[in-house]
Amino acid sequence: MKKTKAEFSREHLLYLKKQKRVSLVVQITRILLLVLLLGVWELLADLQIVNPFITSSPSRIVLTIGSLYVEGTLFYHVGVTLGETLAGFAIAVVAGYLIALLLWWSETLRRILEPYIVVLNSLPKIALGPLIIIWCGTGSKAIVAITVLIGIIIAILNMLSGFIATDKNKILLLQSMGAGKIQILQKLVIPSSLPTFISMLKINVGMAWIGSIMGEYIVSKAGLGYLIVYGGQVFKLDLVMAATVILCTLAGIMYFLVVLLEKLVVKNGRN
Repeated sequence: MKKTKAEFSREHLLYLKKQKRVSLVVQITRILLLVLLLGVWELLADLQIVNPFITSSPSRIVLTIGSLYVEGTLFYHVGVTLGETLAGFAIAVVAGYLIALLLWWSETLRRILEPYIVVLNSLPKIALGPLIIIWCGTGSKAIVAITVLIGIIIAILNMLSGFIATDKNKILLLQSMGAGKIQILQKLVIPSSLPTFISMLKINVGMAWIGSIMGEYIVSKAGLGYLIVYGGQVFKLDLVMAATVILCTLAGIMYFLVVLLEKLVVKNGRN
């Protein structure tokens, strides 16, 4: 149940007030730092201290994004990359979680497959790009496949570590009370691995965007990665920077959603 203010001590209320103040200061400082960096960047470009043709500038980036919107291609390219990223992210997370559960369930299977998983994790995924293109074609399927390949190994290794790290004494206690493996999994292993799951999501957010952009570098006819490659080829560096800024914004929003999920999980766990 949610406590009222009357149920907290004066010291605890002062502590909560201080924490809110610190959080507010952090948020304001973040915004001011971003504004400062953009302002300095714009000023250096205007004064020709740096070459705006090479480094672009915030105003030129905004104009480029505006021109993409007027041309009607902005949301098309964003939609293509976002769809590929979300598809690859979802498949990698779900498949990685299920495979990790299977490896936790069977120690023999884990001992057999773990060396191969580690080797696949150390393998540069871009080296498999040409093979994936041959197997999946030159469309979005190949890009999603590359994204999954990058994210699934990380999901497996992180979740497997979380499952194995479950308190052995608690497992023995449940076993002594007659609990089966399924009950131990449902009542102990999965709930105790929630922090690991959230951490894995945070890591895979970045990996998903890396995978989709990497795939679009190799083979694509649309998307933010395509705009970056095309802009670099024709020396439209404003386009490169604009696509990069949009990419960073989308990745930040996706990460923020995972943070909100974390707060929701923590809140429900306390209740």
